[in-house]
Amino acid sequence: MIVPYYRSIDRQFTLLKGDCIELLNSFEFKFDMIFADPPYHLSNGGISVHSGRMVCVNKGDWDRSHGCDADYMFDKEWLLACKRKLREGGTIWISGTYHNIFSIARCLTELGFKVLNCITWVKTNPPPNLSCRYFTHSAEYILWARKDAKTPHYYNYELMKDINGGTQMRDVWNLPAIAKWEKSCGKHPTQKPLNLLCRIIQASTKPGAWVLDPFAGSSTTGVAANLLGRRFLGIDQEDAYLEVSKARKEEILDVVKQREYIDRLQKQSKILGSNVCGNILSDTMSQYFVDLPF
Repeated sequence: MIVPYYRSIDRQFTLLKGDCIELLNSFEFKFDMIFADPPYHLSNGGISVHSGRMVCVNKGDWDRSHGCDADYMFDKEWLLACKRKLREGGTIWISGTYHNIFSIARCLTELGFKVLNCITWVKTNPPPNLSCRYFTHSAEYILWARKDAKTPHYYNYELMKDINGGTQMRDVWNLPAIAKWEKSCGKHPTQKPLNLLCRIIQASTKPGAWVLDPFAGSSTTGVAANLLGRRFLGIDQEDAYLEVSKARKEEILDVVKQREYIDRLQKQSKILGSNVCGNILSDTMSQYFVDLPF
């Protein structure tokens, strides 16, 4: 019997604690969209720069590499578990760097996904390269794939075009980095900015949709989903990050704070359309009235 670590009073935001592969294989429910920010396998004693200071890049044992073969098998196993949890026509987004994104792409192909795009997310303020022997890393990559080749997926083409000033949106996104106000409840070492997740969710889901994040971290995916009138399930193994996620959800339960978030996002990157803070229970599509089986 699965017992949620946390479920919000509005039942739009649920957290589970544990191994995502084990948990996803233990219940029957399907999601419209998945966003995954898996381990990049980079916590192996390297260094980087943060706020002008040299820092260790180690984030925890969860991000440590166990060798190419083991890392590849881990990626394939969690992707298979995610595929089983996607509705027909559902899509998955996976973020990464050159360290892991090629392994992910191989796994997607082998598992029968259809890769739709490889988004290049250009960072506005990347850390400098300390060795001065190669180019500064200034981008991350986000693969977008649907469950299989034959079943059509949802893409809100008109909204993406409108956000992009009336022209087709390209696969290179220049978006502001994470803002200080997004860390009001605590920090996560790989936290993604809300503007990025808002764009992803609006591009590939309708209001009322179910969104899954198997590596939830501080649940930026869940906050963005709820602000946009979608429902969310997040999974993580760390109590500290689950508590940050819980606090972030509790924060936006306040209507004033919710409105403040939306206004800031609209000013920051003009990514929000008209369907924000939707009332999920008013959606007429019966599939969205189905609740999680725990």
